[in-house]
Amino acid sequence: MCHHISMKIEIKIFPTTKFIGINLSFTYADYRAFELWRSFMPRRKEIQNTIGSELFNIQINPENFDFHSNTPFVKWAAVAVSSFDFIPDGMETFVIKEGLYAVFIYKGDQSGIAAFFNSIYTEWLPNSDYELENRPQFEILGEKYKNNSPDSEEEIWIPIKKRI
Repeated sequence: MCHHISMKIEIKIFPTTKFIGINLSFTYADYRAFELWRSFMPRRKEIQNTIGSELFNIQINPENFDFHSNTPFVKWAAVAVSSFDFIPDGMETFVIKEGLYAVFIYKGDQSGIAAFFNSIYTEWLPNSDYELENRPQFEILGEKYKNNSPDSEEEIWIPIKKRI
């Protein structure tokens, strides 16, 4: 497992950012991210005032999330916007407040992503100077993201705080 985490990890401040998108609550056992994105993608062009072309796959975990397969969390398919002046029907607004993140680059198709996340939480985090903070985690799907391609690349942002 360790070889996944040998990559360059950056510790970054993510600025307070506004998002518009849609969200669903589900569990790892009943994982419905595909359904969420399938309903969002055809409508993303309705969103005005977008910043950049990146897509944000945002996960809001409950307090003390145990990653158990039946513990529900909320997933957002969203884009960053400069204002909430116009919100398309059926979409909602969301703000991620400024905070500290560990940023990982995941390369490859989706088959290895669960193991990759697992190694972040079970290997990188316990051996780092940081601990998980209960704020949104997200992936940024930018120009290098190619759905299910081995050449795909995405950024994984994990909310952290300095260990005391």
